[in-house]
Amino acid sequence: MLKPQGIESFANIPELRRRLLFLLGALAVYRIAVQIPTPGINADALVALFSRAGGTIFGFIDMFSGGALRKLSICALGIMPYISASIILQLLTVVFPSIKEMQREGPEGRRKIAYYTRYLTVAICLVQGFGIAMGLERMTGPNGQPIVMFPGWGFRLLTMLTLTTGTVFLMWLGEQMTEHGIGNGISMLIFAGIVARLPSAVMNTIRFVKTGELSAAVLVFIVILVIAVVAFTVFMERAQRRIPIHYARRQVGRQVVGGQTSYLPLKVNMAGVIPPIFASSVLMFPATVATFLPFESVQRLSSLFRPGNLIYELLYVALIIFFCYFYTAIIFNPQEVADNLRKYGGFIPGIRPGRATAEFLDRVLTRITLIGALYVSAICVLPSILIAKFNVPFYFGGTALLIVVGVAMDTMAQIESHLLARQYEGLLKQGRFRGRR
Repeated sequence: MLKPQGIESFANIPELRRRLLFLLGALAVYRIAVQIPTPGINADALVALFSRAGGTIFGFIDMFSGGALRKLSICALGIMPYISASIILQLLTVVFPSIKEMQREGPEGRRKIAYYTRYLTVAICLVQGFGIAMGLERMTGPNGQPIVMFPGWGFRLLTMLTLTTGTVFLMWLGEQMTEHGIGNGISMLIFAGIVARLPSAVMNTIRFVKTGELSAAVLVFIVILVIAVVAFTVFMERAQRRIPIHYARRQVGRQVVGGQTSYLPLKVNMAGVIPPIFASSVLMFPATVATFLPFESVQRLSSLFRPGNLIYELLYVALIIFFCYFYTAIIFNPQEVADNLRKYGGFIPGIRPGRATAEFLDRVLTRITLIGALYVSAICVLPSILIAKFNVPFYFGGTALLIVVGVAMDTMAQIESHLLARQYEGLLKQGRFRGRR
């Protein structure tokens, strides 16, 4: 029986070592690109402005771009426009059946969807780049200094072109990482952007302990809580309901096929990180609009939609639960699964094929989706509780934690698959050698 080798043995596998080195090199290129600023910006005034934008959509995007938006670097938009384009196309499958049929065409259909996704990404980047340029021209720093040194159409067009080029470069880099590295390249770029903030979070925590703003007892409690939450997140991301599927024995020509039992795995968190991203975007929109309006009444109203406010947190949880059910309904169709099972002679023991099977799957999915939605809601509300109750000087939890844990688990699984493939190759070579003897 094959057993997975230790991860430390990757150094003895040339292909795995080459992929890991390529991945690290690509991530280094990404972090260098994040430091290249867009021309025409007063960097000091922009950083000061972003220190007050934690509850807006700008702060949300800046978190996923690894601080690139805060500096308005050439990669300020990050890879989020590509993700938005992918989600939009996935949602359009409900409206346009032709897109759904394209997904079923195999590699050729996936190539067409990737083609449309790239062009939609460029369109989104141009719109967002123009909006950011227009918004920055109207903004000033805390001391009244202008953010844009030379406003006008020249700056707007240059910003649109620069930010779009940066995102297209990251899109290409992510595809290269997927092909020549390990794991999903797009996910790894988001992972790197989030993890890049870890050193500053550690330094801030040490400074808070030294100044007495954070006691040693609270620090120990936070460390234990962090370990427990990460372990719980890993457990929930792996949790699934396995529904037994039995295939009836049938004769095809002279061969008897079927008669075996398999399982249909339904993940507890089937929607992944999409619900909190949607919910955050919806709730942060009022605060973002308020930054462009100088009216005091609008500012007071927008303060209700900032993280830490009770109304914000309740609406956040409600939207997460709603989007969990909404997105799960899009990516998993119980009736379609039931029809496919009946088509290939499969059935759930004790459940009649067809409509009864679809109703059973829908009932199970509704229950486990509620558990998954409550779990995601708890993880996403955790940062506000830690900051408000324990004065924690860093952001822990939320969408960032779900992405980091998910990407880490997928990467480790791919590394392990390479190690197992290496073992199979070794066994085949041994078998050939013994056969020659």
